Amino acid sequence: MKQRLAVIGNGMAGVFTVEQILKHNHDFEITIFGDETHVNYNRILLSSVLAGEKDFDDIVINDIDWYRQNGIQARLGLRVDSIDLAAKTIRSAQGCTTAFDKLLIATGSSPFLPPIKGIDKNGVFVFRTMDDAKHLLALSGAGVKAVVIGGGLLGLEAARGLQLQGCDVTVVHLGTHLMERQLDFTGGQFLKRKLESLGIAVICSASTTAIAGETYAEGVRLTDGREIAANLVVIAAGIKPNTEIAKSAGLNVNRGIVVNEYLETSHPDVFAVGECTEFQGQLYGLVAPLYEQGKVLAATITGNRGPVFSGYTPATKLKIMGADVFSAGDFEDQREGVECVRLEDPSLGIYKKLILKDNKLEGVILVGDASDDHRFMDWLRNGVDLTEQRRHLLTPTAISGPGEDVAALPDSHTVCGCNGVSKGTIIEAVHSHGVCTLAQLKDKTRAATGCGSCSSLCQSLLKAVAPDYAEEKAKVLCDCVKFSQDQLREIIHTQRLKSVQEVLDIYGNGIGCEICKPALSYLVDVAWQGDHHEDRSARFINDRVHANIQKDGTFSVIPRMRGGVTTPAELRKIADVAEKYNVPLVKVTGSQRIDLLGVKKEDLPKMWEDLGMRSGQAYTKGVRMVKTCVGSTFCRFGTQDSITTGIELERRFEDLFTPHKTKMGVVGCPRNCAEATVKDIGLIGQEGSWQVVVGGAAGKGVRKADLLITVETTEEALEAAALFFQYYRENGHYLERTYDFVERLGMEKVRRDTVYATDPVKQGLLDRLDRSKERASDAWLERYSPRPFQFSPIEINGNGNSNGLVQIEETKEKVHV
Repeated sequence: MKQRLAVIGNGMAGVFTVEQILKHNHDFEITIFGDETHVNYNRILLSSVLAGEKDFDDIVINDIDWYRQNGIQARLGLRVDSIDLAAKTIRSAQGCTTAFDKLLIATGSSPFLPPIKGIDKNGVFVFRTMDDAKHLLALSGAGVKAVVIGGGLLGLEAARGLQLQGCDVTVVHLGTHLMERQLDFTGGQFLKRKLESLGIAVICSASTTAIAGETYAEGVRLTDGREIAANLVVIAAGIKPNTEIAKSAGLNVNRGIVVNEYLETSHPDVFAVGECTEFQGQLYGLVAPLYEQGKVLAATITGNRGPVFSGYTPATKLKIMGADVFSAGDFEDQREGVECVRLEDPSLGIYKKLILKDNKLEGVILVGDASDDHRFMDWLRNGVDLTEQRRHLLTPTAISGPGEDVAALPDSHTVCGCNGVSKGTIIEAVHSHGVCTLAQLKDKTRAATGCGSCSSLCQSLLKAVAPDYAEEKAKVLCDCVKFSQDQLREIIHTQRLKSVQEVLDIYGNGIGCEICKPALSYLVDVAWQGDHHEDRSARFINDRVHANIQKDGTFSVIPRMRGGVTTPAELRKIADVAEKYNVPLVKVTGSQRIDLLGVKKEDLPKMWEDLGMRSGQAYTKGVRMVKTCVGSTFCRFGTQDSITTGIELERRFEDLFTPHKTKMGVVGCPRNCAEATVKDIGLIGQEGSWQVVVGGAAGKGVRKADLLITVETTEEALEAAALFFQYYRENGHYLERTYDFVERLGMEKVRRDTVYATDPVKQGLLDRLDRSKERASDAWLERYSPRPFQFSPIEINGNGNSNGLVQIEETKEKVHV
């Protein structure tokens, strides 16, 4: 007969333990109780939900099908409020009683609420659950003044998310410096300067006494008399273990539920795991040790007693506002017998501090550059004697091979602290499942799916272990030019190469092909903003005749209609032209434009002249269109003028080349009628603000765009879009869509290099965009001065393809269609 295992807690630690139990041979009927109505999700990523980077579905660890497939009863939304150890039953707040043979308590922790007068006012929130994140999202936005009380990890994550939603954010912290549990004063100051440079105000050594306002929060009042205006207040002053039901049941409880090295409590059939536990006087709040506890508990409860939990060297690694922070061990430098080794570079925002005793590492702090964290963690946990390495503690000597550094790590080393993934697990995934890319590794092990700070170490491991990894990363443009696109950008810029042929002659085979020539043409164009030799033979046929070739050798003509807006006069012109040239098909496109299909090549210049409209660039790797909704012009739901904004956005970017086609959308309210959230760049109007989103897709795959920033004014929204647009032009790989671009770089970097960049950097992007725009022109104006044979007819064979090559434009060189 199977034993009944009841699990109180549907959080990360409790469900991870159940996952480990399922890996053993067991005879349990498992029931999991959870306070929240949601399935198991990654609480670490709530800040990404608040920041608009992820939806709830993106952070789900186990969906409801997982519970069903494993025969687990999920009692979601049921809060267990009592345990009867004698009767071996638990009772929920709703009055349901469930019997158990074994009980696992994984109740986690709750936010600590300091004694602040008025803390129960409307507009005051904690940030702990998915529902908390939803409430904050609903109330945040441009113009909202938010105060975060608490400058620890959770408080800074909340501040980051609120700022990305457009809030004016102030962090009020009781301690002398930020993250005082993980950083010393100097490290805290480095982090403070980083946050302030990004527009977040920080007030340290400040105690909050009251929330101002009557029914709703209007500000926070400090002990020194200052009052900080706020209509949204987030309390992030720490956490406390949820031990009430364990204590009232008679279990041994101090600060947490006391457990031994097997995660057993004072009752033989009751176990505990996670933030609610206390082991040898220590509480644990990070995921890595809690997952280690889960593995031990799973072995114990399934009769495989052996592994023990021996504690965990406290270590924190995270990325706050783009700044890497790592801390481990005891970093207090005033203790007797310790030595301190430091490196400080205020200009780069880098601070490193090592604490040694008897030539062994006891503590470490890294701010701004945490790339060596695994090396320091290995020294710390294994008590490595550093006598022979004293000259290179902070500046390690070059290693002989790319895998030597990671090879020194033991298999038990935790690579991904968010999900408890060890080096050994990653190696097993490579050898057993053929994993050779970071995406595959994420899918197979969950490594790097949390905060993402371990991505570089994961890639280093793959590079050292996966046979195909190096080949995958060694991408060159093509066999004609054996350099990567990033290398070619640098070559073109530093050596002032201003034509495709120059690049081919010096760094290629002198000839080129249909792969490299269009890419080089784009790279040269963007590098010199029009001040270069335009070699049309390096372009595709579409770009040479400014129309989109069809399977029968005819072309389609799509005139530009900014924002999808036209006039009766334009429509009459289009109708007259369609009849004059016997256009076989006139079609309304999904981009709010009109397509004339089946046009002969020799008729293109005359048709453009008769239309008298600009090219819609529907044929090129460039700005296609800006789709708009009616917005506040006519729509009764519209909150912003999407039509005027969309027309202006299109006017600013039209006629410019981009790495791939670029589609944009502007909507006047969150109903999103013009699908701005699945465009390369989207502007979403809200009451009193705009959200600027990037990297959306609605083709073969659908991807919701990421939030770039929330701003108050239309001009600020247009500027943010321009910063991203030019950044993509300068850093995107040819034929790389924006959705692949933002995933490759990561939104933290994109924001840091655009909307959060310094004023000179932002101005540089805008200036280069302006120069390119000044030199760009409507391609259809070439009708007045066509090149020889530019619009001569071409022959099409029976397969619907042109006769292989077009040979009569400007050069005798063969150019692929």
